[in-house]
Amino acid sequence: MTRKELTQVFDAFDKMHILIIGDVMVDSYLWGDVNRISPEAPVPIIATTGRENRLGGAANVALNIQSLGATPIMCSVIANDEAGDIFMQLLKGNQLPANGIISSGKRKTTVKTRIISQNQHLLRIDEEENHPLEASLEKKLQAHIEDLLNTYKIDAIIFEDYDKGVLTPATIEATIKLAQSKGIPTLVDPKKRNFNEYKGVTFFKPNLKEFKEGAKVDVNSNDKKGLLQAATTFIKEQNIRNFMVTMAEKGVMIVNQNKHYFIPAEVRDIADVSGAGDTVISVSALCVSAGLEEQLVAGIANMAGGLVCEHPGVVPIDKQELLEECFEKLAE
Repeated sequence: MTRKELTQVFDAFDKMHILIIGDVMVDSYLWGDVNRISPEAPVPIIATTGRENRLGGAANVALNIQSLGATPIMCSVIANDEAGDIFMQLLKGNQLPANGIISSGKRKTTVKTRIISQNQHLLRIDEEENHPLEASLEKKLQAHIEDLLNTYKIDAIIFEDYDKGVLTPATIEATIKLAQSKGIPTLVDPKKRNFNEYKGVTFFKPNLKEFKEGAKVDVNSNDKKGLLQAATTFIKEQNIRNFMVTMAEKGVMIVNQNKHYFIPAEVRDIADVSGAGDTVISVSALCVSAGLEEQLVAGIANMAGGLVCEHPGVVPIDKQELLEECFEKLAE
């Protein structure tokens, strides 16, 4: 593509509306310095220097969509608890719409607390409930999704699954059918529990570990032939149009019924891989909506995932930074 064509694609993002359905959470950070070991146990003592709460999970996908210029619409369930209040305040602070969020007194809002010293990730503490939504909440969520699809002109739907229970087989199936009836592309960032429930989606994006566990295949990133064969079998069984697996330092592979591409990773100074998958699915959704070919979708998403890994913590992609790298690596 030329620089002008790439610019036109990135400008087109500004007019898109992306519906994100899945597990939202609060990413909490505790920063500090470690200078000694505890006399009580062989563990480091961290002297805290600061705390910060950020939007996480599917909400981090929304931040990436917003950072790329498009309009994110989140649909999820949180609790009527302190963490739920923090989550809603973070939405407001980031100027994200809250009309897709359902509050319930029957669940706990997920909080992931990361303890970091000198840019080193020392420990993570998870506070959560991960059982599937009960029937009444599940039906309420499905009705809410249908209402959002009827209210807004949605350019793509992202299922952002963290195995926390918001996405259930019934909700997934109903939403895919609705999307197909409206001609809306669907993209999935899967986890193990619902891995085989996304039949008929447009774009399926696991990492290699998730693919091996979810599809129960014994492949590795060095065996390109075996990986391609496993992916081809999976997309036929699941009726998936495009399948992209991310393989960290080995890059990505994208496969459909007719073509496949292996795209190597860029050499990076990696600070933190947290949130890279959220960035990859966000960029993929916008590129698919823009009608780009599979190889370009994978190439741009691969670059975006690498760029956010250069920053500590979970951060959204910088649109201009990504465009500049596309100019450098992809422009003719």
